Formats: sequence, C-alpha cells, structure tokens
Amino acid sequence: MTDRPGKIVCVGRNYREHARELGNAVPTEPLLFLKPPSSIIRSGEAIVSPALTSRLEHEGEIGVVIGMSIRRATEAQALAAVRGIVALNDVTARDLQKSDPQWTRGKGFDTFCPIGPEWVGVPDFERLEVVCRVNGVIRQQGTGGEMVFSVPVLLAYISRVMTLEPGDIVATGTPAGVGPLIPGDVVEVEVVGCSIVSNPVVAES
Repeated sequence: MTDRPGKIVCVGRNYREHARELGNAVPTEPLLFLKPPSSIIRSGEAIVSPALTSRLEHEGEIGVVIGMSIRRATEAQALAAVRGIVALNDVTARDLQKSDPQWTRGKGFDTFCPIGPEWVGVPDFERLEVVCRVNGVIRQQGTGGEMVFSVPVLLAYISRVMTLEPGDIVATGTPAGVGPLIPGDVVEVEVVGCSIVSNPVVAES
C-alpha cells in the first residue's frame, strides 16, 4: 500500500491472555479506539520514544486493509471487503495510556504505527500467525484463532459504528507478551507469510 489510510481502527484486549497480563477483564463487545494516520511509518523508519513517556511498549498485530466501503455489513459482506493484510505495531506509551481516561495520547504519537508492505488477498484468518521480536528474540506469538472476536465479527461490528472505506486499516488486537522498548532496540512484527515490519527505536531529540 502506498497511501495513508483515512483511519486506523484498533481493537483492544482481543486476546484473552493479553487482557489478563494487563489485569483487565475480557470485553463482552469489541473495544475500539483510533490511531491517527500521522502515526504511520514504514519498515526501516525509526520509532521515536517521546520524552513524555517512561514506558514505551510494542504490540504486534495483524492489520486488515479494507478494499471497499462497507456500512452495516454482515460478516460475509465484511470479509468480502478485505483487500489485504499488513504487519502492524500498535506502539504504546503504557504509562500515559494508564494515566489518561482515554487512549488517544498513549497510542497516537507520531511514529506509533509502523506497518509493513501489504499482502493482497484474503487469508485463512484462523490460522494466520503474528510474531513480534525485539533484537531477534520472540516476545509475542499468536494466531487469529486465539482472538476473542474473529476478523469477520470485528469488521461487521465496526461497520455498524462507522463506515469502513477503501484503504482503512483495522488493527485486530495483540497477543500476550507485550513489553518495553528502549532506544537502541530493533522491533520486528511479522504476519507470517504475508508482511513484516522492522524498526529501530530512538530517543526523542
């Protein structure tokens, strides 16, 4: 993909073990939030750790790219609207996320949404695997089959709240194992067989 999406719709706590590791209940409905398009960077570009945070963390995710406009879609219609897949890192200032009543600041800094190249097609989401490595060491690993809410359910649900438009990205949640990033680290998120994004971490200058 070459253009910025109009919006990035993210899903919180969509893996049970990730909810538990942060001490949160598993949602009974998808928990949605937005990241601004200005947070996007590509592979090789630097994640900038803001001076405002003392706890920067990675969240490796499967990103779903929308190919056609959908509004109030069925699950089948939502799945048919998928254009492709990207590896996505929902970089988070965890201390700011916890201190604020909503997550815009903790999730929305510039460089906080690295995405890989788009793999075009509709995979078997249940078997699709996401892996996050920091300095070559695996920190996170999960599959679509472990999600609380499947990709078709998520897309249909979101489309009942807002129109999903071509180029929009839906970040489908992160598996357990989130952890700190510090300047000098290199973090890599891979959707196995589809997309990979790798980024160095630098301090804000």
